Amino acid sequence: MILHLKIVGLLSVLLALVHVIFPRYFKWEEELPALSLINRQLMYVHTFFLALVLLLTGLLLLFAAEDIRSTGLGRKLALGLFLFWGVRLAFQFFVYSPKLWRGKPFETLVHVGFAGLWTYFTGVFFWVYRNGTL
Repeated sequence: MILHLKIVGLLSVLLALVHVIFPRYFKWEEELPALSLINRQLMYVHTFFLALVLLLTGLLLLFAAEDIRSTGLGRKLALGLFLFWGVRLAFQFFVYSPKLWRGKPFETLVHVGFAGLWTYFTGVFFWVYRNGTL
């Protein structure tokens, strides 16, 4: 299970780094000027802090996986991360519109890939919560 925690940690760090390209990839320079200043800044600030949380969580998983697996506090953290990623998985299917990916091969691949990734994250944290040793 330590290996899976470290894999999730590495993937979390990579996800954090991918956030750097969001403004350019999603054309925020063109899209966001129509928003009010507060909404525009919320996009940037929330993206930054989500990336920061992903980075810090990933580093914690990479460097303290055994503690997460084997301590009460670590297992409580795993429960919280299970809930976080479980809700994220639900959003993949019930919040994002299928219009964003249906009939579009690349977008469908991304949708399925992220659904698989969120399922993996959710499963790893559930397993650690339920089966880690105290």
